[in-house]
Amino acid sequence: MEPEKTIRKMWSSNAFMNVLKIQIKEVHCGGATLEMPIDFDIHTNHWLGVHGGAMAALADCVTGITCASVGKICTTLNMNVNYISNVRGLGALTVTSEIIHNGQSTINLEAKIRDDAGNVICNVTYIMFVMDKLREVPEKW
Repeated sequence: MEPEKTIRKMWSSNAFMNVLKIQIKEVHCGGATLEMPIDFDIHTNHWLGVHGGAMAALADCVTGITCASVGKICTTLNMNVNYISNVRGLGALTVTSEIIHNGQSTINLEAKIRDDAGNVICNVTYIMFVMDKLREVPEKW
């Protein structure tokens, strides 16, 4: 099976992503793009903006998929979230990721969340700990 199809199949039953309505838009070796259609009843805060926790969750979801895209199973060691702006509870948010360093024991990556107009809403950096190899996905494809 193709690596992208394998990853999509693995994450299709991810309960957390399903509750937040997060969808995989694209996966490539070393990165991914996810989308979260904003549901006013799920993702907004008291001030009618998208909750920072919802944005952090969106960014965190892309990391596992990104690590899987290079054939690795990882867990988060450090997550640094920089909130740049906020968006009202309408439209969708998109997160894209890129591996900066693909090591044997750690992976560093960056994720950017954008609104429908393409404005960067949030920038997130990660250090991921490599726990094991994901044998179904090659390290390079």
